[in-house]
Amino acid sequence: MQPNNFYRPTFAQVDLNSIKVNILNLKKHISSFVDVIAVVKANAYGHGDLEVSKAALETGVRMLAVATPDEAIRLRTNGIESPILVLGYSPPSFAVVASENDITLTVFQEEWFLHIQPLPRNLNVHIKIDTGMGRLGVITELQLKTLIQTISKRSDVKIDGVFTHFATADEEDVIQFTSQLDKFKRMLQLFPERPRCIHTANSAAALIHAESLFDAVRFGISMYGLSPSAFVSRELPFQLMQAMTLHTEVVHIKNVLAGSTISYGATYTVSKDEWIATLPIGYADGMLRGLAGQEVLIQGKRMPIIGRICMDQCMIRLDRPVNIGEPVILIGRQGNEEITIEDWAQKLHTISYEVPCILTQRVPRKYTHTLVFDINRPN
Repeated sequence: MQPNNFYRPTFAQVDLNSIKVNILNLKKHISSFVDVIAVVKANAYGHGDLEVSKAALETGVRMLAVATPDEAIRLRTNGIESPILVLGYSPPSFAVVASENDITLTVFQEEWFLHIQPLPRNLNVHIKIDTGMGRLGVITELQLKTLIQTISKRSDVKIDGVFTHFATADEEDVIQFTSQLDKFKRMLQLFPERPRCIHTANSAAALIHAESLFDAVRFGISMYGLSPSAFVSRELPFQLMQAMTLHTEVVHIKNVLAGSTISYGATYTVSKDEWIATLPIGYADGMLRGLAGQEVLIQGKRMPIIGRICMDQCMIRLDRPVNIGEPVILIGRQGNEEITIEDWAQKLHTISYEVPCILTQRVPRKYTHTLVFDINRPN
């Protein structure tokens, strides 16, 4: 939840309109008969689950998806009334709570039902089929048949959906993807009645694999304006609008003499007299030490982070003195330059998914709406 007041000048700004545009462009791209499930797990990939959920629902999204029971309960207790699907494991003890709060659970174990008592209200479940991800889900036809039979014996549980998750939908080689899709289609034939909601497509598949569209797609990383991979970036059917930017400002500046050292371990030595600025953001905020050397934007120019990043602060080298309070862009655009989440991911030798998720709750999220709401922006 956005705080009423925050005092440190470090914050992440989330443009909810960008999220809406990404959803509406996806809706335009896929069939009108295919629903969008907005994935808001992990605090909406670090963007803020409540605010993003409300924005997504305003576009006509009918279902939200989270990873854990606690994430689902947080949405319910904060006034979200739409259907919610828990994509991950839920302990049997949560079944009663889920039924009372109209939360749909993912199931994939026959034994799970041996540990749940009669439920006060009907519980909707989605069966997860493991077609090659190797994570959660029934693997064999026998397991699926047995699970369906077990559920059919209960009057308080309904099979509302079935799904799988692709391991390589964002890659150019489609062999694994095709194999998973074929297995899923074979397993579907085992259902005596077709579930209401069949879904296989994640962001990558929804964007570039029309053959994977069933009743719904799970829109996760790309809802926030990030491409699942470099390959998908080259194949995008529409421009994604990145929703998050990261801001701070200069809180101290000094002229440091040649030979001086900067930060822990004295790993950076000033080779000539330099202007050094201090920024109030560090690894406790999610700006990990591996980002040393990453550039930031000041007055539209790129300036490097020098020395080791501290828990709460970091230092940058300037080419000229600036005023205290000078705005600094860590992720985002300033003038003609831009620092992207992908830039951070490359520096950290990771994927773009991880970057917004590691920004801690100590970094306030500010929510804005851009003035232009245009679902027909050119690529």
